[in-house]
Amino acid sequence: MQKINIKNKRASFEYEFIEKFIAGIQLFGTEIKSIRTGKASLVDAFCSFTKDELYVIGMHISEYKFGSYYNHEEKRERKLLLNRKELNKLDRKTKESGLTIIPLRIFINDKGFAKMEIALCRGKKHYDKRESLKQRDHKREIDRMMKR
Repeated sequence: MQKINIKNKRASFEYEFIEKFIAGIQLFGTEIKSIRTGKASLVDAFCSFTKDELYVIGMHISEYKFGSYYNHEEKRERKLLLNRKELNKLDRKTKESGLTIIPLRIFINDKGFAKMEIALCRGKKHYDKRESLKQRDHKREIDRMMKR
C-alpha cells in the first residue's frame, strides 16, 4: 500500500508557522477515493470559520474517474473535524491578531482515514522570504560540499 502525502509546498515560503494541528476532514465517498489515488491539491487553499465550524476553502479534489452521477464537486467547502477546545483556541487567535489558518498536507492515517495537517500562521514579509531563500541556498551548498 502506497503512502499518500499531499503537501502545500508554497506554505512554508509564504508563511511562518506558529502552531500545528491534525484535523479530520468530512468527505464524500468519491472524494476519499480520489485522495487515495493522489488527485488532490492544496495550492490556493485556506481555512475559515463559519458559524463556529472550521471549513477548508479552495482545496481541489479531482472527480473520481469511475464515479457516476454521484461524483462530487471539485472545489466545495469541506468541514474540518477538531474538538471544541481546539476550535475555540483557533477562532480566538485568528480574531485577535492577524493570524490565518493554512492547510499544510493531507495524508491517510493507519486506520485509513484522511487527515489534514493545518497550521496557525503569520504571513512573511518580503525580506523574510529573501532570508528563507538565502538559508535554503546556503544549506544546499553545505550539503554539496559534504558529499564530495
